[in-house]
Amino acid sequence: MARSLMVVGTSSSVGKSLLVAGLCRVLSRRGIRVAPFKAQNMSNNAAVCDDGGEIGRAQELQARAAGIRPTVAMNPVLLKPQADATSQVIVRGRPWTTLRARDFYRRKRELWSIVIESLESLQAAYDLILIEGAGSPVELNLKSSDIVNMAVAKHLGCSVLLVGDIDRGGIFAQLLGTLSLLEEDERRLVRGLIVNRFRGDPRLFDDGVQILRERGECPVVGVVPFVPDLRLPEEDAVAIEHRAPRGTATIRIVVIRLPRISNFDDFDSLERCDDVAVTYATRPEELRDADAVILPGTKSTADDLRWLRERELDLAILDHARRGGAVVGICGGYQMLGTAIHDPARVESSAKTIRGLGLLPVETTFRPEKATANVRAAVVGNQWPGWLAAGFEELDAYEIHAGETSSSQPWLRIDRGSERETILDGCVGPDGRVWGCYLHGLFQNAGFCEAWLRSLAPSWQGENLGATDAIDESLDRLADVLLATFDWELLDDLIKGSQRA
Repeated sequence: MARSLMVVGTSSSVGKSLLVAGLCRVLSRRGIRVAPFKAQNMSNNAAVCDDGGEIGRAQELQARAAGIRPTVAMNPVLLKPQADATSQVIVRGRPWTTLRARDFYRRKRELWSIVIESLESLQAAYDLILIEGAGSPVELNLKSSDIVNMAVAKHLGCSVLLVGDIDRGGIFAQLLGTLSLLEEDERRLVRGLIVNRFRGDPRLFDDGVQILRERGECPVVGVVPFVPDLRLPEEDAVAIEHRAPRGTATIRIVVIRLPRISNFDDFDSLERCDDVAVTYATRPEELRDADAVILPGTKSTADDLRWLRERELDLAILDHARRGGAVVGICGGYQMLGTAIHDPARVESSAKTIRGLGLLPVETTFRPEKATANVRAAVVGNQWPGWLAAGFEELDAYEIHAGETSSSQPWLRIDRGSERETILDGCVGPDGRVWGCYLHGLFQNAGFCEAWLRSLAPSWQGENLGATDAIDESLDRLADVLLATFDWELLDDLIKGSQRA
């Protein structure tokens, strides 16, 4: 059975996910067969495994850092927030049920056996499991139903690293306060502290390290510097709010910041392109002077379409299209671009039919079943206007959607694998400026991405840095930082001394 090491945080967004990814890359370089694990995650940025199951984007990134294929065992419980304080609960990669928050907390312990079975399947296949906690391990009102933090550590008897974010301020309160609220048997498992996102000369914090060591009665594993410009996918939409828009650029792309936006890492590739500015908008005036408007994926198409109309963003999008601007819809955004959305089984909405924006001649019908798959795709036919006329072969992408959309002019052929069907998808307007489809990840295909950008501005001379190159370069850079800042003698001792079962 594999050894294990756990990383928990003083709160959400202190950098646990990236630290685990960096550790996976360091240890895999050393020839250790390492796998990530997070019992329960919450994110609408999901990834699709080879078997079609969904997991959180962070665990997919961590698996990539470890040089292995992601599996549903790495994230057996995934919550995907929807409307009205409810979430779709994904268990072992497949929809289990939809619950309100208070009902989920009552039923969490039902999932404990699945968490343990998933963890044990990884232990049987790898040398080391790097486990990520969620939020804080000392949310006292939630501890009785814990299946993701110290309950996992106690089950394994593994060493725990506690991470605090000094960039937020209050690092002593974060770390020492968390230690003081842990139960004694939990406290004994915390074998190291990590101070994350330090700006400036870390020697200025030498006194702080001493204070933490003495008052926390626990060694400090490392003071990790703030690492700028990591081109890694985010799983929390809060990250969008902190992105500074790029200054002047030849091409300006506006993504509508839907309340339940999902898989917005679709557009990371556009942000990596030279001379392209990508911004996220919630007001009509933010669409002015845009070259293209993108309606992204959403976990609740019906509710977000209503939100769009309440803010009069629908009128701004229609005006943009009338003036010859490009409009793109991906997944839920594609559904919005059609003439109607039907929901006879009330999968998403209490309304039987919702009027779409009418920019594409398609209609969508929601079904309880969900399509999830990694796919290869190609542009079919040669009748398409403008930039699509040349056609594109071998596009890598993935599907996650609950609706079926009828189109009289599909432009994509999707191959779901040798044991699955080949289907047609998407719709394109008469001049090629308005188009949509269900496929996520299209812009990660450099040739496709660059051709579309040149259709927006023929004078554009930039290039797209491939998603694979950018992500792997960032993971290597993060790993180098951890190699230089962590006490690896201590870490190796913790790993070697961890229990095997």
